[in-house]
Amino acid sequence: MPEDKNCATAAAILPLVGGAGNLTSIAHCMTRLRLGIQDRSLVQDEALKALPAVMGVVEDDTYQIVLGPGTVARVTPEFERLVAESRAMAPTTEPEPTGPPLTSETTAPAPTPPATTQPPPTSPATPTAEELAAHGAALKARQKSRNATPVKLFLRRIANIFVPLIPALIGCGIIAGINGLLTNLGWLPSVVPALAAMASGFMSLIAVFVGYNTAKEFGGTPILGGAVAAVIVFPSVTHITAFGQHLSPGQGGVLGALAAALLAVQVEKWCRKAVPEALDVLLTPTLTVLVTGLVTLFGLMFVAGEAATAIGTGANWLLAHGGAFAGLILGGLFLPLVMLGLHQALIPLHTTLIEQQGYTVLLPILAMAGAGQVGAAIAVYLRLPRNRSIRRTIKSALPAGFLGVGEPLIYGVSLPLGRPFITACLGGACGGAFVGLFNQLGDAVGSTAIGPSGWALFPLVKGNHTLATTLTVYALGLAVGYLAGFLATYFFGLSKQMRAELNADPDSAPTPTAAEPAPTTAGSATAPGTPAGLGAP
Repeated sequence: MPEDKNCATAAAILPLVGGAGNLTSIAHCMTRLRLGIQDRSLVQDEALKALPAVMGVVEDDTYQIVLGPGTVARVTPEFERLVAESRAMAPTTEPEPTGPPLTSETTAPAPTPPATTQPPPTSPATPTAEELAAHGAALKARQKSRNATPVKLFLRRIANIFVPLIPALIGCGIIAGINGLLTNLGWLPSVVPALAAMASGFMSLIAVFVGYNTAKEFGGTPILGGAVAAVIVFPSVTHITAFGQHLSPGQGGVLGALAAALLAVQVEKWCRKAVPEALDVLLTPTLTVLVTGLVTLFGLMFVAGEAATAIGTGANWLLAHGGAFAGLILGGLFLPLVMLGLHQALIPLHTTLIEQQGYTVLLPILAMAGAGQVGAAIAVYLRLPRNRSIRRTIKSALPAGFLGVGEPLIYGVSLPLGRPFITACLGGACGGAFVGLFNQLGDAVGSTAIGPSGWALFPLVKGNHTLATTLTVYALGLAVGYLAGFLATYFFGLSKQMRAELNADPDSAPTPTAAEPAPTTAGSATAPGTPAGLGAP
């Protein structure tokens, strides 16, 4: 039964993250189970990666276990249920948050073996997939520390506002695609209006959801954030004049809702300090909605509307006049943007374009970065026929890569190896240039929702021509990305020295003993414990 499988996955994960008492938060996004961890030392990374359902782990502001689309939405409720049951049944046996537990209920760390019994090699000739994964995790941790800047932390919070909206965007986007297909074919005319209502209902009120999530994320009362954002979509705003123009419902869209909710949070916090406690329940919500509503109607809606129009016009102009070059840059730099955390700034842009045009022309171009990554992984697989460890990792991660889940390949293969990460970016640049070129020629390729990538994006593809034409362009773009990433990696991604060191079976390599210590190279450029030939790109 699927429920049994999901429950088994949740049950296997729970002890490996330190038990229920080691968790401070549980959430999930499109592909990852996101956990707040109290004591990081209790988490067993390698055991988690070995679970069949786990595609990889990523450590960021939360500990993220990559389960893939669909699976994560089914495993998370089972995981939450097990955590609740564990806390209810054994509240006094949870591990202490300040250190490892001393009871016998939790597996103790394995004792350190004596120095005379097979110490690990200090410079192995053939890195294993586990070593590559560890090196990738180290690179990720290093990048995480660099990402802890005010701007990047703010962008992360912006992403937290929009990520919960992605399931609705996907569902409504697919329904919009089905509705468009039925309309073009002239089928089921009585059903088309119903599908149009389903597809458009959420988008017509998306500003309210953005306002609610914004207030929640920044420490305000969520319903007040939704209330001030609702002003933007109220039909009667057409009777209001601001800057010499009549307002229109939805003017400013998600940008206006974001700004209005941020202002509401600040007004509410000021009221909590200034208003007497006896009057707080009456005055604070009234003043928050009144002040923020007036500023929104007579200022924010107009300014945000102009900004949203500029975004749409700018994106269309960029792709119409320099689509190939723009696609080259966007497709080639998206993987580094993900590493830097700057890709989160694109989420409001995607949503704004979907509001205005019905689809975002940026996402299919950015999706080419994943295609380059897949092509690079296939090349590494063929270049290392004797390294069964790395090939196993690639073979297990490729299906997820084709569906747009690239973390296992990025942090388990290409990033630790270095060069393949760069050649994967080249593949993404070529695929992006291809899709951008067709945008420049007048064949716009967009997506009706954000979140999916790779093959999973096909149901959401939409453009200004027939569906068959748009799907063909996107499919050819993926093919170009796969091929370019493969060729660049096959010929330039692994040097002769790297192929000589990596192209062996680490499972059969002899382990040095105390009598025969592994040789070390003086002045090695790699960090201690880093496999030879590996390094950050």
